[in-house]
Amino acid sequence: MPTAFVLINTEIGSETDVLKELRTVEGVRESSAVYGVYDIVARVQADTMDRLKEIVTWRIRRLDKVRSTLTMIVVEEKQ
Repeated sequence: MPTAFVLINTEIGSETDVLKELRTVEGVRESSAVYGVYDIVARVQADTMDRLKEIVTWRIRRLDKVRSTLTMIVVEEKQ
């Protein structure tokens, strides 16, 4: 199952709002606010790579108050 970690920068002070919205997006399995260069880290899974790209491009990146994202697609998952 294709998986990606999406690092998200939000507008200042809007981390909580973006987290709430992220948790309603299909495919977002986890999301956490973090300190550092990025504000939020989300783990996203989908049935296909095309669906994964669609979730990141059309749902996450277009959320209100999201300024930028960096997507890291998982190459190998260790169980």
